[in-house]
Amino acid sequence: MNPLLKRIITNPEICFGKPCIRGTRIWVSLILDLLSVGTEIDDIISEYPELTKDDIYASIAYGAEMNNIIPI
Repeated sequence: MNPLLKRIITNPEICFGKPCIRGTRIWVSLILDLLSVGTEIDDIISEYPELTKDDIYASIAYGAEMNNIIPI
């Protein structure tokens, strides 16, 4: 398992159970959406200063992991 994934939490009592960055209420999906439209990592961090580059990388890693889940 990628150690960056420890930065992602899912808790039904926080953000309706959506995956978010530990210690924040910033959804992984928000970060991935911003990246998908070309927002630079430094711009995301400027907008959300509580984030670090590792939080951004953790979001990417989480998205990659979720893409690798194949139902059998």
